[in-house]
Amino acid sequence: MIAILTRLRDSSIAKNAGWMMAGQGFSVVIQAAYFVLLARLLGSTEYGVYAGAAALGFIVSPYCDLGSGLLFLRHVSPAHEKFPQYWGNILIATFGTGTFFVVLTVLTSHWTISSAGTLLVLLTAIANCIGLPISTCAGQVFQAFEQMRYTAMLTLLQNALRLVLAGVMLIAIRQATALAWSWAAFAVSIAGVILSIVLVNRRFGKPKFSFRLFRSSLSEGFGFSFAGSTSSLYNDLDKAMLSHYEMNAANGIYSVAYRVINIATTPVLAIYSAAYPTFFRKGMEGVRSTAAFAWKSLKHTLLVSAPAAAAMFFLAPLLPLMAGPSFAESASALRWLCLIPFFRSFHISAGYAITGAGYQPFRTTSQFLAAAFNFGLNLYLIPRYSWMGAAWSSLATDGGLAVINWLLLFYLVRRDALRAQPTMAAA
Repeated sequence: MIAILTRLRDSSIAKNAGWMMAGQGFSVVIQAAYFVLLARLLGSTEYGVYAGAAALGFIVSPYCDLGSGLLFLRHVSPAHEKFPQYWGNILIATFGTGTFFVVLTVLTSHWTISSAGTLLVLLTAIANCIGLPISTCAGQVFQAFEQMRYTAMLTLLQNALRLVLAGVMLIAIRQATALAWSWAAFAVSIAGVILSIVLVNRRFGKPKFSFRLFRSSLSEGFGFSFAGSTSSLYNDLDKAMLSHYEMNAANGIYSVAYRVINIATTPVLAIYSAAYPTFFRKGMEGVRSTAAFAWKSLKHTLLVSAPAAAAMFFLAPLLPLMAGPSFAESASALRWLCLIPFFRSFHISAGYAITGAGYQPFRTTSQFLAAAFNFGLNLYLIPRYSWMGAAWSSLATDGGLAVINWLLLFYLVRRDALRAQPTMAAA
């Protein structure tokens, strides 16, 4: 036991996962309280209007940093001296591209979700196309230096501020519109951007802007963005489509249940976030090394995701009691969706192994197929079955992606082994 504790104490992954789990653990509690207050503040219909507008920004947000955060992880994790140029690359990409997508989202919102006003779409787009990518990339900077306590702190502070604002508004006005809450979320997002930039600059130094690096890394970064956009598509497209069909109350019911799913997935994501730099280092040894590490990581995350799925299934009737009577059907939605954290443990572990080994195009292809499959299912199921169709589509997509990613990983490992045999024979 002493030897095990000593290894854990000396393990950077264990320390970083501990910081992420601690920070994310507090964040889970805060997010749970926040979403309960927000649900009561807005009600199912206004919650659905806000969720639909926010989903538009979430869908395009992976393109807003052009993959610069993952480029930072890939190139700065093994070579910390490259920090200034890659941090500058993050700021150039996010503020420039993010502004473009804010304008694009606002201009197209009339055809995508007509039930949300232009100002509501604008505020949520700024928060999700500029604020969210900057905060996420700042967290990835601390990941690259394996200082996860700062990543955890950034997430914790922003969630705490949202909780306070939701509580104050609930006490002061009892019932708010989606637009009123979007102003509050916008303010939190701006504060997060300022805090993220200040923390990174003080900890590691100021950025250096290199347009040569920006141009040379554009292709690789776009590949990361495309992969991220596909996951955003199958996670958020259903909410945008529910709003498009003006099923705002159904969208509120479904989005509240999906929020519980995201909260339950948080510990799994914390473990993989702490391990992400290690996947890239293992990738220098080949895909067999990342596959072995993925399997080891998966065994740990299943110990979290499997009990979480069971707990959500049995405790689902408590959800309407907390969120309010207008969310009565959210209990059924949560029971349909409860297996998603379990499926995500599988497809994230294999996906990280594929990316870490330098085979990002394979992962991008699998995610693109999942997004296309999800869109096709939603197009057929949502008009006919409302939120239940969206739930069936999400289950099929995450489960199918788990199977595809592990099959791809087994294929790459086998291909690598077969390529090594002639070399060994020649030697």
